[in-house]
Amino acid sequence: MRRFTRTRTRSSRAPAAALLLAASLSATLAVQAQQPNSSPPVVLDRVVAVVNKRAILASDLDEEVRLSILDSTRVGQSDLTRQRALDQLISRTLIQQQIRQEDLQAIEPSQEEVDARIGELRKQLPACVRQNCASDAGWKAFLAAHGLTPGRVDSYFRNRLEILSFIELRFRQGIQISEPQIDDYYRNILLPQYTSGESFPPLDQVAPRIQEILLEQQVNALFDAWLRNLREQGDVEVLDPEFESAEAQGARGGAGP
Repeated sequence: MRRFTRTRTRSSRAPAAALLLAASLSATLAVQAQQPNSSPPVVLDRVVAVVNKRAILASDLDEEVRLSILDSTRVGQSDLTRQRALDQLISRTLIQQQIRQEDLQAIEPSQEEVDARIGELRKQLPACVRQNCASDAGWKAFLAAHGLTPGRVDSYFRNRLEILSFIELRFRQGIQISEPQIDDYYRNILLPQYTSGESFPPLDQVAPRIQEILLEQQVNALFDAWLRNLREQGDVEVLDPEFESAEAQGARGGAGP
């Protein structure tokens, strides 16, 4: 499944955002008041964005970057940037709010499903295999090296499985892939990838995989359109000037994907 795409955010400042900023400032002033003769206070955390009154903190971005080590789709890619981490957190928050709004309890994964996914990761993720995560000692060392805990990893995969189930329920059902579509993909997309004289698989052998590819393409298109609309209609406020500037550039088409 494709990663979440960046869309426009609203730049207005709502009272809720002001209250959150005030709370962050109060926390800083409290530290300063407790240490009147010490060096300038250090901000322990700050609100970076607000999504329908739900705050996203700078510490959330840091954790999202750390958790990216568990994402098998990022193998071989560059490190996750904080801007991309914020984009992912905004999208995920909107989706989870929609799930709660629709009260879709049936898509909540069981503990067995979560444990199975974590077990697969411990045995298959290259970074994990190199550190022998299949053993309890290796897994513990791997988590400690990346600043993670078993509970946070459990929550990470629980959220991912819930969102995947939501996408399956909302967008995949009802999509039909016809035989002409499969045949067209086979003749015009798959076969041209083979050089002259090279053997290629017969249609009946690859038809199931072609059907899955076409189905995933349609699901991605529907999901991306739905998510763009959700972000446009939601109250998404980026409060950190650094990220707000990047969002504005993206809205004008000046930012990359």
